[in-house]
Amino acid sequence: MAMSTAPTPARPMRADARRNHDRLLCEARASFAAQGTDASLEDIARRAGVGIGTLYRHFPNRQALMNAVFQEALTALLARSRELAQADQPCTALVEWLGAIVTHAGEYRGLARALMSASGDESSALTSCHVPLRQAGARLLARAQTSGSVRTDVSIDDLLQLTNAIALAAEQTPTDPALADRLLRLTLRGVKADPADGAPSGPAIG
Repeated sequence: MAMSTAPTPARPMRADARRNHDRLLCEARASFAAQGTDASLEDIARRAGVGIGTLYRHFPNRQALMNAVFQEALTALLARSRELAQADQPCTALVEWLGAIVTHAGEYRGLARALMSASGDESSALTSCHVPLRQAGARLLARAQTSGSVRTDVSIDDLLQLTNAIALAAEQTPTDPALADRLLRLTLRGVKADPADGAPSGPAIG
C-alpha cells in the first residue's frame, strides 16, 4: 500500500506557548524600534518574562524573529501594491510604493541592511519578506514599463537595492528627515524612459 506523502499539519500552539510567542513579538517590536534590529535577544526574552531558550524555541535566530516582527508591515505593503496596481499613472504608483518601503525600513534601524543581505541569501529567514516584496514590485514595474514611462532595462532587484540603500543612508543621517525622499526621487529620475527613444513620455518623477 502506498504511503501518503502529504505534509503533517502543524500542531496548534498550547495557550501558554502562544502567550510566550505573542509577548516575545511585542517586546521584540518595541526593542527593534527603540534600539535597532541588533537589540539584545537576552533583554527581549527577559522583558517578555521568559528564558532565552524559550525565545530560541519560537525563533531559531535573529532573522526569524525579525521576519515575524515585520509580517504586519509586509501585509500592509503588499496590500498597498495591489491598490496601486489599479492607479491611472503606473510610474507614479511605482514611486509611491518604493517610498513606502523606505518609510517602513526607516522604522527599525538595521532593517534596510538586513533586507539588502537577504536579497542574495535564499537561506535567510528574511527571504519570506523579500520574495513577496520583489514579486509585488515587479508587477508595478512591469506596468510602468508597459506604459512607456520607465526604461525597459530597469530591474526590480536593482530598484529594491537602491531603495534599501536610500533607507540606510537616511538611517545614518537622522538630522535630515527629508533626505530619503530627495534621494529616492533623484535616483528614480534615472529610470525614466527617454522620449527620444520613441517611448511615450510618462508622468514626471519629482
